[in-house]
Amino acid sequence: MTTRTEFEPSNQLGMRHSGIAVERMTVPVLQFLAAIVLAIAAFFAATAGARAGQSPVPTPVFASPSEARAGSLLLKTEDGRYSDAPRLGTDIDITVSGPTIRAKVTQIFHNPTDGWVEAIYVYPLPHGGAVDTLKMVIGDRIVIGEIKERQQARVMYEQAKRTGQKAALMEQERPNIFTNSVANIGPGETVLVQIEYQEPVRQTNDVFSLRMPLVVGPRYNPAPLVQSVDLRSDGWGQVTNDPVPDRDRITPPVLDPAMNVPVNPVTIKVRLQAGFPLGEVKSHHHVVQFEAIGDDTRVITLAEGPVPADRDFELTWKPASSKAPSVGLFREQVGSANYLLVFVTPPAIEQAEQTPQPREVVFVIDNSGSMGGTSIVQAKASLLYALGRLKPTDRFNVIRFDDTMNVLFSDAVPADLENIGRAKSFVDALQARGGTEMIPPMRAALNDKRNDASFVRQVVFITDGMIGNEQQLFDTISSMRGRSRVFMVGIGSAPNNFLMTRAAELGRGTYTQIGSVEQVDERMRGLFEKLESPVVTGLTAAFSATKADVTPAAIPDIYRGEPLLLTARVDQLAGELEIKGRIGDRPWIVTLPIAKAVEGKGLSKLWARRKITDAEIMRTLRQASPEEADKRILALGLEHQLVTRRTSLIAIDKTPSRPEGEHLKVSELPLNLPAGMEFEKVFGERPITPTKSYQRDTSGPQNQFAANAPVTIKRAAKPAVVAPQGGMQLPKTATDAELRMMFGLVLLLLSLVLLVLTRRRRFAG
Repeated sequence: MTTRTEFEPSNQLGMRHSGIAVERMTVPVLQFLAAIVLAIAAFFAATAGARAGQSPVPTPVFASPSEARAGSLLLKTEDGRYSDAPRLGTDIDITVSGPTIRAKVTQIFHNPTDGWVEAIYVYPLPHGGAVDTLKMVIGDRIVIGEIKERQQARVMYEQAKRTGQKAALMEQERPNIFTNSVANIGPGETVLVQIEYQEPVRQTNDVFSLRMPLVVGPRYNPAPLVQSVDLRSDGWGQVTNDPVPDRDRITPPVLDPAMNVPVNPVTIKVRLQAGFPLGEVKSHHHVVQFEAIGDDTRVITLAEGPVPADRDFELTWKPASSKAPSVGLFREQVGSANYLLVFVTPPAIEQAEQTPQPREVVFVIDNSGSMGGTSIVQAKASLLYALGRLKPTDRFNVIRFDDTMNVLFSDAVPADLENIGRAKSFVDALQARGGTEMIPPMRAALNDKRNDASFVRQVVFITDGMIGNEQQLFDTISSMRGRSRVFMVGIGSAPNNFLMTRAAELGRGTYTQIGSVEQVDERMRGLFEKLESPVVTGLTAAFSATKADVTPAAIPDIYRGEPLLLTARVDQLAGELEIKGRIGDRPWIVTLPIAKAVEGKGLSKLWARRKITDAEIMRTLRQASPEEADKRILALGLEHQLVTRRTSLIAIDKTPSRPEGEHLKVSELPLNLPAGMEFEKVFGERPITPTKSYQRDTSGPQNQFAANAPVTIKRAAKPAVVAPQGGMQLPKTATDAELRMMFGLVLLLLSLVLLVLTRRRRFAG
């Protein structure tokens, strides 16, 4: 309601009743009334101005989106004004050399403010990547990072931060989530932090691929469970079991795309040296341009310049001939040790002519809030496709979940037309909402009520995997999998690939990713070819003339079109490697001469990375104690100079740069919401006012969180300003509407006074 709409009706009302009487009013009376109006207006304008400029105590008032310059983030300063926040850009340079990938990720931190800042940024990397290098560039100085035990690296970083030295610290939160902290970035300064990692190329049938995640999707973290325990015979106590003890370290600030332009621009360049003549090369989610250099090399860059960090970059390539190589053997010598990388794709053997064994398939679909937007469309389309592939001899069930769960049938039912129709109607009606409680539906899906060996039992789990309690899911699968096989289907532009891959491995299944509706038919068809084809089981690897430490420690079953990927550390490059297994009921054997292995790059890093994964899996399967697993991981990280759960990379500039006495502000840089997600579905329809919130406490070496910030930042809707202490901020919803209403009431009162005066003069005349 504006002043004009308040004023005009009242004025017109007074004019209608006064007629010409107003014209008979004396000039002094009109001047007196006008003076009163101006005085009152000036008073309220001054009051509004004072309120607008007032420093908010104790709760900050945040700017509206219109107050922010396009493409910028704002920090509120101590004097109540706003200034630019530190900015981030990322440059990714990837080289594919045959079976391996080497990537350089350069993060550019710029401080446009007039103060000193510490920038903290949570970002993703491929879950199988072996991170081994960190460099910090300040002007013309380059500081090389060192691998240290995680706690030691944190202490070194905090000490450097306190003494004013520039420092960069890289820590692993999950195998696919990392945190970079950069301390003492001065006013107007730019600091570059470059990391490097190694990973193997992925192959399915004749398609080779790489995937570079660009954003960490918001995780759902279940609330801690409180259990009562008998501590002593004379009393009771409580212990809190938190399924996500590091929840604050994997929950970075997220910007609402409806209220903010995208941040963190990314440039990407891929030099693809396939090692064989190339056919189709395709980028699935970004527009790219290609430069051909010979038959087997392409240089791929983004066609439209930098892109927002809001979805995975996926590149696939095929050989020019109809068939991809089925065997690869590569070697690398590091010191006195030799390392091997082996790719072997079993032949595709169709089922025997006898009737194939029927299947019992349990479909699980995630309809939580993070699946809103395009993800739920992809998930429903995938499940509808899967239902259409069932045979009359199969039986099935459907489970849907958010923070609740529904099982369509009390038990698996025959895949007849009536039951399929009922299931399709059930799926069509699903809408995305709520949290992501993944453990109950996984337990329900693995509950093999009949234990009928005449049916092959399979679980197809469709989700984006956006949870923080991954270990709880892994424990559930390892303890309940029985004879079931778990097939994970990742949905969306930036799914949790670590969860999907590890869950599929523990469940003796596979992982299929669907990033767009256009990929549904192709990738679900590929999944069902695996489900319906014989599995290669009983795999073993034996070296004839050398001692070998082979990874993975327990060679998994593989499915149609998938290669067996092995790495090994061997004493000498001699003899043969014999791989044995069974395809259905037929034996399969392949023998590789070790001496014919060709030179590869980074194989020692891949071997060590997989050995670390083996230690984590052995811990989950209770084949190693937590202490034993941690000891192995720490030793591997230090020996091979890798970032792990127990080791970090630290780089410190020896020369202090921040003057003594200058205050250091902490800024957690925000992330974009993954493309296709709906902000309100993830964080709620309305702003949520908390009882407490968290900001970084940088006083101690642990960099823990303290409950002393005035407002929450993790689940607030539609942020307009990102504060130094963390994530999402509530928008400024307060306006001067109250003052306008009061001003309108005063004008209405004056109009009534005018009306009374004119009527009196009229009757007096």
